[in-house]
Amino acid sequence: MEQIKKALNESAAMRWGILILTGLILSVNYYFYDAFSTLKDLLMIEFGFSNTDYGLFVSFYSIPNTFLLMAVIGGVVLDKLGIRRTGFMFVFFMAFGAMLTAYGASSYYSNGGFGHGLMSSFLPGYSPELKMMLLGRFFYGLGAETSIVVVSKILVKWFKGKDLALAFGLKVGFGRLGTFAALQLSPVIADGGAGLNNAIWFAAVLVLAGLLAFMVYMLLDAKLDSQLQQKDEKKEPKKFKVSNIGKLLANPAYLFIALLCLTFYSAVFPFNAFAPDLLYHKFGMSYKLSGQITSLMPLGTMIFTPIFGSLIDRKGKAATAMIYGALALLIVHLTFTFTMIPPYLPMILLGIAFSLVPAAMWPSMVKLVDENEIGSAYGLMYSIQNLGLWGVPILAGYILDATNPGNPETLDYTATMIMFIGLSLLGLVFALMLKRQDKKGNYGIDLPLNKK
Repeated sequence: MEQIKKALNESAAMRWGILILTGLILSVNYYFYDAFSTLKDLLMIEFGFSNTDYGLFVSFYSIPNTFLLMAVIGGVVLDKLGIRRTGFMFVFFMAFGAMLTAYGASSYYSNGGFGHGLMSSFLPGYSPELKMMLLGRFFYGLGAETSIVVVSKILVKWFKGKDLALAFGLKVGFGRLGTFAALQLSPVIADGGAGLNNAIWFAAVLVLAGLLAFMVYMLLDAKLDSQLQQKDEKKEPKKFKVSNIGKLLANPAYLFIALLCLTFYSAVFPFNAFAPDLLYHKFGMSYKLSGQITSLMPLGTMIFTPIFGSLIDRKGKAATAMIYGALALLIVHLTFTFTMIPPYLPMILLGIAFSLVPAAMWPSMVKLVDENEIGSAYGLMYSIQNLGLWGVPILAGYILDATNPGNPETLDYTATMIMFIGLSLLGLVFALMLKRQDKKGNYGIDLPLNKK
């Protein structure tokens, strides 16, 4: 029967418009996550944070997804309840947590505002400001990871069979745009401490804008579902079974991708949180300049990820790309640890590494699972990833304090960087094992995405 109307996802202009809209949600998410990396010393001065406290603050983001398995639960809920209800709930949590974090750092709260007395009544070894900010970081992390899962499923829904790897590459690019903007703007707004509150509130308000953007998407998604129902193309989602999780973990290819995700991201995001401080102490740069240099990583990612995604759509070689990306990350950490090579080139290489692996990893999931189970698959991967994003920042801060007793003005990052080298090496091993398993199991990960 001739179709009277094209569905929205059949319009290229609408698809790319959806990508921009959801990309905004990712950008503000990553802006808030990375806005604090150039504020580390200011937080330590203003609130008396130690290096371990700062590592705890960074890691608290991952607690709900590591110990409460919220990314897994969110992925299951996503497959059962759909994009709109799940997405709104978790993007709301993300915005609420960001606002709560900013409130905990505000002068109003520090001067005895609502909740200050309660936070002062327990765990006296931690400041009331840190405890409120940890609570906010908890809610922010609870919503942020599942919101990324939601965006991933949105892209599969709108782009499957239509430049999916390019769409995922641009998705990563939008996230890195948020990181780039945070590293550039956050220290400028903070103005050496005079505008610290303004820098944090600005980041929180951006996340609130992301919630509004998702509400706009909900209207378009409802219209698309209505069109698909009229065309009898909307499939009823399968009922989730606990055995689905076991089935995923029993798939060797999925397991190696998940382990690569764990080690690779643990060697990138926590490193990025400490990188401006590393450049400040190792190379004697100002925090403004060190933030600008650190921003070369997301800048490189914005440029290269869409290029690599487009190549993977047309030429394939996703498993091979993950090997090259993991190897490049290992070279970056070896360079930062054992040489005095100016940090510009290693940061650019880090951007290339962080383009190759995500551009290949995330769209490869469609080769391993059914579309109506994609939320559960991504959610489980994000929970595994968050195990590293929780533990590694705490360990990095602890190593810094332990190897620099007395908190000298010039911190020695060697021991901390050796930890990142170890994580990078493990990531390379898992990438090689994935390549071997792809050949053995005939999953087709190295084939172009339009081939089975």
